[in-house]
Amino acid sequence: MTPLILLAAEKESAEVTDWAARIGWVVGLALFVALVYWLMREGWRWRGTLQGDLPELHGAPDDPGPVRLSMSGRYHGSTTAGQWLDRIVAHGLGTRSRAELTLTDAGLDVVRPGADDFFVPADALRGARLDKGIAGKVLTEGGLLVVTWAHGERLIDSGFRSDHAAEHNEWVEALDHMINKTEGAR
Repeated sequence: MTPLILLAAEKESAEVTDWAARIGWVVGLALFVALVYWLMREGWRWRGTLQGDLPELHGAPDDPGPVRLSMSGRYHGSTTAGQWLDRIVAHGLGTRSRAELTLTDAGLDVVRPGADDFFVPADALRGARLDKGIAGKVLTEGGLLVVTWAHGERLIDSGFRSDHAAEHNEWVEALDHMINKTEGAR
């Protein structure tokens, strides 16, 4: 027999799979993925514990007044003001979701289906700008509406993206006008 035929015959008889080793690797990989997931979840909970000094969020008033602006889009999270990677997770502020924003004379109402709603009183609003990113979400320049507000002793940046990005400029102007008017009344 030629060496090629012998090699082919050896290959056919060598197709025995070591199932125990294969199953061991699959189980080991599944356990590793579960461990990483558990560590991420514990890190999220630990961050929430560290931010436990953050007061409860405000609820919307019964009569907020006439609607100045409304927007539907996405809420991408909140961070410590000026630190776009320092995510705040306490009181559900770290949960991304759909959002309906309503600006009234009383403040900014954020309604989030599937997550906790919150309200930012007009006197707590500190600024609004267009930006490109907030913890975990980076968009094109000016693709994110970032609202800065005071809650307790902390300044918070919250990021929103409208379903119609052209609305962002109107929101920045309206919020800045409202903030300047509120600061003048103090």
